[in-house]
Amino acid sequence: MTINPKNKVEVFETAEALSLATAEFIIKLADESIAAVGRFSISLSGGSTPEKLFTLLAGEKYSKCMPWKNTFIFWGDERYVPLNDPRNNAHVAKTLLLDKTDIPAANIFVIPVNIEPATEAAKAYENSIRKFFGDSLPQFDLILLGIGENAHTASLFPHTAVIHEQNEWVSAVYVDEVKMYRITMTAPIINNARNIVFLAVGEGKAEVLKTVLTSAYQPEKYPAQLISPVNGNLYWFLDKKAAALLV
Repeated sequence: MTINPKNKVEVFETAEALSLATAEFIIKLADESIAAVGRFSISLSGGSTPEKLFTLLAGEKYSKCMPWKNTFIFWGDERYVPLNDPRNNAHVAKTLLLDKTDIPAANIFVIPVNIEPATEAAKAYENSIRKFFGDSLPQFDLILLGIGENAHTASLFPHTAVIHEQNEWVSAVYVDEVKMYRITMTAPIINNARNIVFLAVGEGKAEVLKTVLTSAYQPEKYPAQLISPVNGNLYWFLDKKAAALLV
């Protein structure tokens, strides 16, 4: 079993240990980025795995260490549901984390699911990214990603046209598998990040992690294999159960 050395795999005993390490990693990167360029840009992921992380970062120990005033929050993808819908990734992050910090509202870039149709919402989000970064391909300091049991990441689902997108930074895609529109950053913008961290916990992710990390390159079937930074670092933070088949 061979894992590409470009993938930096770190295994933690528990999901809690993984969340603690991720919180510390984020704070370290934030401090380094602000020292270098005056700001820290991070794209959050959805799903249940980051919820422990959000709770930690909102707590007294970590929140006071995080340079919120110079931190800028984005999302890698979003379900095309109302902003106050419990399935909305930004709603979850705001409830568990952002509403409990002193981050300026202007530093939070929510995907505008209130714009119709979904294609226009995607264009609007791309425009907000362009306004922040400029017209050259943006370089986030950190992008957090999850991975589904079907090997999707962000909203790059198997056998969807968006996994081949090379021009748009943000696309709307109807995912028949979940019967809804999703809005997602595309592979080129993700791969331009300085740091990318996949977070995965639980035995339910073991099989897909083995497939994605050790199988032949088949991004049509396993879109997570598309993620390969151009000049950045790629980390996989896994708990022991998720990494069980990699050992």
